[in-house]
Amino acid sequence: MTLTRKTLLTAAIATAALCASSVSHGQAGGKLKVGLMLPYTGTFAALGTAIENGFRLHVAEQGGKLGGREIEIVKVDDESDPAKATDNVNKLIKRDNVDVLVGTVHSGVAMAMAKVAKDTGTLLIVPNAGADAVTGPMCAPNIFRSSFSNWQPGYAMGEVVANKGHKKVVTITWKYAAGDESVRGFKEAFEKGGGKVVKELSLPFPNVEFQALLTDIAATKPDAVYTFFAGGGAVKFVKDYAATGLKKTIPLYGAGFLTDGTLEAQGADADGLLTTLHYADSLNTPRDNTFRLAYAKAYKLQPDVYAVQGYDAAQMLAAGLAAVKGDASKKAEFAEALRKARIDSPRGPFTISKTHNPVQDLYLRQVSGKENKLVSVASKALADPGRGCRM
Repeated sequence: MTLTRKTLLTAAIATAALCASSVSHGQAGGKLKVGLMLPYTGTFAALGTAIENGFRLHVAEQGGKLGGREIEIVKVDDESDPAKATDNVNKLIKRDNVDVLVGTVHSGVAMAMAKVAKDTGTLLIVPNAGADAVTGPMCAPNIFRSSFSNWQPGYAMGEVVANKGHKKVVTITWKYAAGDESVRGFKEAFEKGGGKVVKELSLPFPNVEFQALLTDIAATKPDAVYTFFAGGGAVKFVKDYAATGLKKTIPLYGAGFLTDGTLEAQGADADGLLTTLHYADSLNTPRDNTFRLAYAKAYKLQPDVYAVQGYDAAQMLAAGLAAVKGDASKKAEFAEALRKARIDSPRGPFTISKTHNPVQDLYLRQVSGKENKLVSVASKALADPGRGCRM
């Protein structure tokens, strides 16, 4: 054999091997690579860790495999920085060759992830960020959410406040997507129930100088106030609201993040507050009790809503993979299976809407001590309307 023929034969063998490798990537057989793009530093670091813990717990319960595929996790710290999001997600797809993306907490980062996922066809499961657009105008057959839309807790609370007979409400939030979308959901349900939002107050994110707005609320004298704040802003708002004496005269209602992860710092000022969310600290169902025990045993921590959302992201991935026998490249079949699935979540069973957002119960919770205790189901099987989605 001449040198040229040997060279050509060697090249042909190498090309065939490369093709075989590309064909097998994403299909049943080898490991399935999952890219976790979450915040591991900064304000949301604890949330990112809880989501990862929940995801890993379900994988461990399945013996390290989902849909018959061994799971390999690749992690990237997204730093909750939208400016770095596109580069970070492209590294996972192009450098690390992940089959599935899971992320993230910050809605701005999630929007960038959704754009790249839509452009490349990579499977994406969003385990927290509630930006309505992810399952609205940016929806795609390969994009799913295991958490909530910002609209859902707001809409549920709008129904609650209307049913309580309040007629005039003031809303207050940061002027950013999550706050705007939460208030829109509340207003839609509250006004449908016969109430009227008489004033919409806001301040720039992450400003926490509330005094002038609280004075405005006192002067307006509404029947109630609805709010969306989270983290440190939620702590200060609840304490300031109580300090001005408003808590005694004008009931305060909020989306669940007002009192989730904040009760220790809010102390007695949060006692009695009513919020709506898709999870509560005292569901006391066999499924939730089993999950909470397993999580506490694995991580020496109590789980929260973020851990549940991570756990359910893994459950959703497992349901889709089971239907395609582990072949993640069969995206249409994967999506069809998830739309038919019933996810047995610690929050309670939920299904996936046609726009790929959970159709789930939203709970009314009341703060008692350091817990958001279940009062009732505020909205049964609430589906986000998915406005603007074209699939």
